[in-house]
Amino acid sequence: MIVVRDVFQIRPDRMKDARALLPEITAHNVRLGFPAGRAMTDVTGPYYTLVLEMERASLAAWEQSLSKVFADTEWQKAYGKFRPLVESGHREIFSVVG
Repeated sequence: MIVVRDVFQIRPDRMKDARALLPEITAHNVRLGFPAGRAMTDVTGPYYTLVLEMERASLAAWEQSLSKVFADTEWQKAYGKFRPLVESGHREIFSVVG
C-alpha cells in the first residue's frame, strides 16, 4: 500500500477558486478509477498549501491510473482551470508500514 500526496502552493488570492474546483477534478478522478482521496489545507506551515492525498495498492497501480487520467481530455480541461491557480508544488509518495 502506498500513500500519494500532491502538495500545491496556491496563489494567495486564488485558494477559494482552487477549493471550488476540487469537486470537478475529484469527479473526473473517480470516473477514471482513482479513489476519491481527501483534500487538506494548511493550518500551520507555508500559507496557501493544498494537499490532495490518496491511497493505492502499489506504485504500479498508481502509475497505471495516472497514465489513464493524463490521457483523458475531460480531465485535461478541468486541470487546465486549476493549473493557473498554482504557484508551485511537489509530490510525496510513501510506503505504508504496519
